[in-house]
Order: sequence, then structure tokens, then C-alpha cells
Amino acid sequence: MRDDAWLLRAHASGDPNAFSELVRRHRDRLWAVALRTLGDREEAADALQDALLSAFRAASGFRGDSAVTTWLHRIVVNACLDRVRRRQARPTVPLPETDVTPAPATDRDTAMDVQQALRQLPAEQRAALVLVDVQGYAVAEAAVILGVAEGTIKSRCARGRARLALLLGHLRNPVDGGRVPSPVNTDLPFASGKESGA
Repeated sequence: MRDDAWLLRAHASGDPNAFSELVRRHRDRLWAVALRTLGDREEAADALQDALLSAFRAASGFRGDSAVTTWLHRIVVNACLDRVRRRQARPTVPLPETDVTPAPATDRDTAMDVQQALRQLPAEQRAALVLVDVQGYAVAEAAVILGVAEGTIKSRCARGRARLALLLGHLRNPVDGGRVPSPVNTDLPFASGKESGA
């Protein structure tokens, strides 16, 4: 079986089918990265299209310093981050998204909460979290994809997780009225601030 590097070289040499085969192999993961990074299906589709067009044109410049998949992911993430920056420069009001995929209400609500929380993170933190926590890339590989040091990925993930914990705290042990019960037994004298023998 021809590997990714062979396909990329064949494409750069003029093979009309090689790039299509490369995209077929990796489109699902590339789509998942774009969708989770941007949180909007249309934006993700546009970013992925931009990224694949860039990869198609830049194939001859691939030096082989990393795996082809890493190179492709870097291009996709960069296309997504470019869209985030442009969107921040020209904010728009998004239309409600219509998703025909049936899902249980609680799962859908939770997924929407998580997606909304991800959108509130800085783009660099979001990209790192999507690669490491959602897509399962190792920190070292995510660092190569994003073109930063491993320590930067760890830092961005830690900050992003801390921010998500604050934004999604209401999902942990939800209780009517929004109060989370204390694990401390309030029948014990020390639990209510009373001293024993008082």
C-alpha cells in the first residue's frame, strides 16, 4: 500500500488522483478538528476547504520533517485560527444552527454547553485542547501541528481546562436549585462548627 508521503510526492509530480486518495484517508479526522475548533459547521467546512486547497498548492514544498498527517492537521488548524481571527475582527450575529441528528435532550444540552464554552476560550487554547483532549494527539504531536513548543501546548491546555472547569462547573453534580450537596455529614458536631461537649 502506498503511504501518505508517496501520495504527496506523486501529487506534486502531477498524478491527478494522488491528492484525492490522501484526502479520502484523512478527511474524517481533519473535519473533526475543524468542526471542534470552530464550533460551526459552515465555518468548519469553509476552513477545511481553504486548508485542503492550500495543501494541494503547497505539496511540492513539503520537506518531510513531520508526518504528512501532521502537516495536513497544521494547515487545517491554521485555516481555522485565521477564520477565528477574522471573525473577531468582524463580529457577526450567527444564525441558529439546524442539526437534524437526533440526540437525547440532556446529551444535546451538554454538548451545546461544552461547544459554547469552547468558543469562549482564546483560539490558541481551543486549538490545543481540541488536538490533545478531543482528538487524542500526544502533546509532542500537537506541538508540531501548531508549530509551538511542547511546554506551550501544556500551558495552553492547562489554562483552557481551568477555564472550562469554571464555565462548565454547573454540569458537575447538578441538583435542583443549583446547589451541590456537601459531602460533610452535618449531623456531626464539628461539621456545623459546634465543639464537642458544648
